[in-house]
Amino acid sequence: MSMRYSFGDPSAPSARKTQFYSMLGSRAVWHEGWKAVTTHPAISGWSNFNDDTWELYHTDTDRSELHDLAAEHPDKVRELVNLWFAEAGANGAFPLDDRSALEVLSTPRPQLASPRDRYIYYPGVADVPEHQAVNIRNRSYSIGAQVDIPAPGAQGVLFAHGSWFGGHALYVKGGRLHYVYNFVGMDEQKVGATEDLPTGENLILSASFDKDGEDPPGVASGTLSLYHGDRKVGEGRIKTQPGYFELAGEGLCVGRDSGAAVTDDYPGERPYRFTGGAIKRVAIDVSGQPYLDLEREAAAMLARE
Repeated sequence: MSMRYSFGDPSAPSARKTQFYSMLGSRAVWHEGWKAVTTHPAISGWSNFNDDTWELYHTDTDRSELHDLAAEHPDKVRELVNLWFAEAGANGAFPLDDRSALEVLSTPRPQLASPRDRYIYYPGVADVPEHQAVNIRNRSYSIGAQVDIPAPGAQGVLFAHGSWFGGHALYVKGGRLHYVYNFVGMDEQKVGATEDLPTGENLILSASFDKDGEDPPGVASGTLSLYHGDRKVGEGRIKTQPGYFELAGEGLCVGRDSGAAVTDDYPGERPYRFTGGAIKRVAIDVSGQPYLDLEREAAAMLARE
């Protein structure tokens, strides 16, 4: 958490105002020319805030904050620390949070709906924010798009989640199915089909990731396989990132990639809409069930419709 607050009469001289700060457990307060500050070990602190050492600087005469006066003016330190706690409490700054960035990003947030094993998304809907979308981090998953393709020539994005800072996408290019997993904007891991796309109604075009290890911990590695129905048409090794794709902004979308593109390999122009066919829905399964069992289940569901 990062905060900066100012108090007092805005029209008064700046020396009469009070400011206090908090970031990842480190804290500071400035009041009438005096500043008290403590640097908290955000990664290893584990909430031992009372053990932190406060420093004191007289910024009217020591703007570079070179001379720590805490030992000479313990009463002033106590006054400013008490002021920090009073103002922090009045402005909702508690509880203090000193988790590492990885802990903050990997901690689940409250959801509007309870987690489940299967998620269904449809074309034409607004982007789904990542914190409300399916969570594929550090687990096996399968992505299946149900599409109608009347003739050769279809192209574009079937499914996209994230951006070039990190994300993954299933798309059609050059008459074949492709999948890319962009690892934190550093490595575009691409897998392409070895066969041309089929034509017809109610086709299932899929990508399935089978996790088989972690290196380092939290970074899942495994095999990504591409399927036309129940026929495997491509595979490759990939690794997946442990944190979220996006801190804010775009999320999950179907039939396009509406924000910063996951990859520059898409055909066509932004937002790289799927053309030459119709997407009926995209399903993402995170149950860990083998893909071929899921495909048979999907085929049975289609037969009943």
